[in-house]
Amino acid sequence: MRYFNNKQKDLAGKIDHDSVWRNWKDWRWQKKHAISNIRDFERLTDIRFADKEKIALNQTVQKFPISITPYYLSLIDFKDYQNDPIFLQCFPTPSELIMQTCEMKDPLAEEKDSPAPQITHRYPDRVLFHVSNVCAMYCRHCTRKRKVGDEDYIPEKMTLKQGIDYIKKTPQVRDVLLSGGDPFMLGDAYLDWILTELEKIPHLEIIRIGTRIPVVLPFRVTDSLIEMLKSHRPVWVNTQFNHPREMTESAKLALSKMADAGIPLGNQAVLLAGVNDCPRIMKRLMHKLVQNRVRPYYLYQCDLSEGLSHFRTPVGKGIEIIESLIGHTSGFAVPTYVIDAPGGGGKIPVMPNYLISWSTNKVVLRNFEGVITTYKEPDAYQPIFCDRNCEECTLQLKLDEAEETVATGIARLLSDADEAVTLVPKDLDRFERRNRHPAGEAE
Repeated sequence: MRYFNNKQKDLAGKIDHDSVWRNWKDWRWQKKHAISNIRDFERLTDIRFADKEKIALNQTVQKFPISITPYYLSLIDFKDYQNDPIFLQCFPTPSELIMQTCEMKDPLAEEKDSPAPQITHRYPDRVLFHVSNVCAMYCRHCTRKRKVGDEDYIPEKMTLKQGIDYIKKTPQVRDVLLSGGDPFMLGDAYLDWILTELEKIPHLEIIRIGTRIPVVLPFRVTDSLIEMLKSHRPVWVNTQFNHPREMTESAKLALSKMADAGIPLGNQAVLLAGVNDCPRIMKRLMHKLVQNRVRPYYLYQCDLSEGLSHFRTPVGKGIEIIESLIGHTSGFAVPTYVIDAPGGGGKIPVMPNYLISWSTNKVVLRNFEGVITTYKEPDAYQPIFCDRNCEECTLQLKLDEAEETVATGIARLLSDADEAVTLVPKDLDRFERRNRHPAGEAE
């Protein structure tokens, strides 16, 4: 399918006179021709900045570089670029140089919580594995702005092996999130090697990949990438759509390829002032996500990274948005609103309060409409006192899944997987005699 409009043709021609639609859909061509300076942005968009404004923009780029894929650039409304949500997420602003005292280079303490190279271990049973610093585009709201600009850095296998070895030696880790940068900017073979090495770890149950590729460079989701990912199970993919306009036909196709391959998809949106801090926008985004088989997972409060003060909203705005979703749309279309706690405290849910009060035998609740109701607690509930002595607990603590392959009765005799050749009724007299008089003993 040729999702290649006149605007994109015009941009492609300005970038490379010999470009055809096949070039536009080549992710390597897109990355090679990423816009990395103000001059090229003006040339390609016909937007002109005043000299004073251009000086401030170039000062910003010196600290926080610019990189925009031609694809994502083509989504900007050039006639109203100053208010455009695509423009605001990809183009620098001098506001990024305003550093508040609460802002930090590493607000989530990822480097302090790093027990091994490329590893952040914050939660008991899962780790973050930084496999690349390469991004398809430099998002202006990135929480890892301290790493942006190191575009040539992809850890060597020896470095990544140290992280893999840490996971091997830490049996409580059951979940690994590959992050960066963007793991999908690695070559298929290199990413395949990482996934293969992780799959060899017996206690590892799940691998997740965090990526913004479907949003900013959907052509990277090639058939060869999909075939490689299909060979690794279970792999989950979380992406980051922040505005409904990012859900283009090309983005939909990338999501469809992954969903059709059986890859579970989630979305982690970031609440950004001037971009999506509106209940109508957020509801439309959530509906577009679930329509394309992507489960809304998190809505993040913008982090306290350096230069992001202009993006941050009051927490009350996030609560207002969640209030506009709960009860007003499908439950699975409502993300969990979280603040990633400064200092490495992890994600803290910040959701509307629907529990008004409670007593010994009754709780008072309110619904999304403002209806106040009660729920009667059980009178005869006998709590089980937990002293952590699981050996004597009366609950059935068989935590493994139920066995479905054990056949009984005639089905057991017919089963090729079972070695039984005879069914014997319980309590046969002759078996009782055998027990009373073992072979060789006289009565």
